[in-house]
Amino acid sequence: MPANVFNGHTDFGIGIGLRVPHYDHILSRKPAVDWFEIISENFMVDGGQPLKVLDQILEQYRVVQHGVSAYFGSAEPLNREHLKKLKRLVQRTKTPWLTDHLCWGSVDGRYTHDLLPMPYTFAAARVAARKIRQARDFLEVPIAVENVSSYAEFHVSEMAEWEFLSEVVEQADCGILLDVNNIYVSSRNHGFDPFLYVNGIPAARVAQFHIAGHAKYEKYILDTHDHPVIDPVWKLYEHALGRTGRTATLLEWDARIPSFDEVHREALKANRFIENLDARKIAA
Repeated sequence: MPANVFNGHTDFGIGIGLRVPHYDHILSRKPAVDWFEIISENFMVDGGQPLKVLDQILEQYRVVQHGVSAYFGSAEPLNREHLKKLKRLVQRTKTPWLTDHLCWGSVDGRYTHDLLPMPYTFAAARVAARKIRQARDFLEVPIAVENVSSYAEFHVSEMAEWEFLSEVVEQADCGILLDVNNIYVSSRNHGFDPFLYVNGIPAARVAQFHIAGHAKYEKYILDTHDHPVIDPVWKLYEHALGRTGRTATLLEWDARIPSFDEVHREALKANRFIENLDARKIAA
């Protein structure tokens, strides 16, 4: 299978999120990790301990930036001050690509600090695509947008979520951060086939995967990132990997965070699916 036409980073392997409880372990033990993902907003500061730790990490590891507040789906223009701070961090980390969510979260300068789902309309797709292009041109780094988990839908939607995601990334000429757990969560909450979702997006634009755990409640499931990955999500990841080929994969674990070794072991479970993919390619 050819390299991903979006970024070609097929050698990035398996990464984990850089989280505060693991700082001491990482800096003292120097574990063998393919790469770390950082939350950009945690390091968009002028100095202090966060940047001190980040610089130590950058001395030894590859880092990819993941954002939570670009809000490409919000109606107002991009926040220029946010972009300026983000660009300084991009220049510091030399992140090979930058990710954020395909969502909205602000109105008239007021921020919800949440990742809210968008109406799946052609008009909304045009707005999001235009803002992604503007951000990419300013930041001078490739951008991949992530599908969010959702718990409500808009009656005005004109297409399925995967069709909307495809429409946005084709118009923006950007990549996809395909969160397999989010697909599974939304599929259970809204009653669609998650494999249909994976089959419906342009595989060559998938720059990165997210995998994670979630919490199950009586009437819905919630994207909590506080459990190991369940088998149905691994199966969906395996199917997606079969469409994309080798693709950078990141395990998220953001609440009730266990030891570094436990998180790393959970992330490395993805290797068996990558190895199976390689074996099938050789057999073919």
